[in-house]
Amino acid sequence: MTLVDDRHAADDMQTARRAMIDSQLRVTGVNSPAILAAFNAVPREDFVPAERRVVAYADRAVPLAGGKVLSPALTYGQMLEAADVTAADTVLVISGNGYLAALAEKLATTVTRHDSLADATGGPYTLILIDGAAEVLPDRLAALLADDGRIVTGLVERGVTRLALARCASGKVAATALGEADFAVLPEFAAPKTWSF
Repeated sequence: MTLVDDRHAADDMQTARRAMIDSQLRVTGVNSPAILAAFNAVPREDFVPAERRVVAYADRAVPLAGGKVLSPALTYGQMLEAADVTAADTVLVISGNGYLAALAEKLATTVTRHDSLADATGGPYTLILIDGAAEVLPDRLAALLADDGRIVTGLVERGVTRLALARCASGKVAATALGEADFAVLPEFAAPKTWSF
């Protein structure tokens, strides 16, 4: 009896995964066959607590322990499309969960994940994926990035989160907003507090 129930639950999750791909990703411009195959191969429900598995494929962020979140699938799809990941990339994923890194592993040969920028070592990386939105991108990122490397992240501009592509120039990281996206704001990348009248 348990085996039948487990198989039924797995079938339900696979059906939900296909629905996510067809109704959340394809219809919003995430159409790369390699990216869609990655989403199909990586069970999103494995990255949420057991009591939240039922909402793993909903079109929204899923709260995790410690104030972390699993961003909507569309956010990750937009990031991977903007990143234009290749097998030759060496990828650093800064994320409090393993889902984005697991997706990236289906696209690139070398993927390293750290929970925070403070923990990040190694490099140089040709691509850095930051799972969340930043008010500022610290220059420390430039030290981790290869020449002509890129960073894909969320960027907070006047209270709105946007998908952004950043590159390093003269030791500074400069980002270009690509469009609105649903990112959780990361305290680690907050702008310094200032006082004004």
